[in-house]
Amino acid sequence: MTRWSPTRWRPRRCWPWSGYRLLLAHGEVRERRDQLRHQRHAVPRLEAQGPNQVWTWDITKVRGPQPGELYYLYVVLDLFSRYAVGWMLARQESARLAVQLFRETAIRQGVQPGALTTHADRGAAMRSRPLADMLADLGIARSFSRPHVPDDNPFSESQFKTFKYQPDFPERFGSFEDAHGHSARFFDWYNTEHRHSGLGYLTPADVHLGRAADVLARRQVVLQSAYQTNPIRFARGAARELTVPATVWINQPAQAVALC
Repeated sequence: MTRWSPTRWRPRRCWPWSGYRLLLAHGEVRERRDQLRHQRHAVPRLEAQGPNQVWTWDITKVRGPQPGELYYLYVVLDLFSRYAVGWMLARQESARLAVQLFRETAIRQGVQPGALTTHADRGAAMRSRPLADMLADLGIARSFSRPHVPDDNPFSESQFKTFKYQPDFPERFGSFEDAHGHSARFFDWYNTEHRHSGLGYLTPADVHLGRAADVLARRQVVLQSAYQTNPIRFARGAARELTVPATVWINQPAQAVALC
C-alpha cells in the first residue's frame, strides 16, 4: 500500500474545453448568490381636464380608544375637483373592502368604461388581484406611485393632512362610531363648505358638480359692485377674477409647464 505524500500530489490539469470554460465562452457564467436588484419604475404622469377622469386614493390610520386599536380610513379623491367621491371607515385594511368601496363609488358617479384612471401607492390593498379584476371589469385603468416617493400622490396626502390638522381632531377616538361620525361631518364640510385655494376659493362640490362658472360670475358681480361703491378700499384696484385651473397634473412634464 502506497502511503500518501505531499510530494506525490499534482494539480489537476484544466482541459481547454472543460465545462467551466465552455460556459465562460458563451457568457453563461455569473454570480450564483442572490443579488439585490433595484427595479426602475416609470414616473407616473396623470392629467385631468374635468371630473371623474382621474381619482387618487389612499388609506390612513386613526387611533381608537385603546393603545394599538386602529381604524382605517379609505378615501377616494377626484383629482380635478378635489371632491371626495367616496370614503369608508373600517376596522381593517383589506382588498375586499377596497373592491366594495370602488364598486359603489363608480356606480354612484356614473363612471363609463375607459374614462377613468385610479392612482394610488403600492400598498397591499392597492395592488391586490381582486381589486385589479374588478377595475378591469369596469374599464378603469390603474396607476401607481414609485416606491418611497410620497410626492407621486400629493393630493391624497394633502387631503389627509387637512383631515388630521382640524382643531377638533382628537388624539384618540372614543369608539368606532365616534370616529365614523367625525369622518362623516368632516367630508360633508370638506366637499360643500371648504373653499380650496387651488380651485379659486370654490368648494370641491362647486367644481365637481359643474357650478364653478356660475358661482365665479356671481362673485365677480358682487366684487365689482363693491369696488364701484367704495374703490378706496381696494388698494390694488379692482378685484382680480379668480378661475379654476383648466388642467390638473400629477408630475407635470417640463414641456407642459413651459407651454402654460
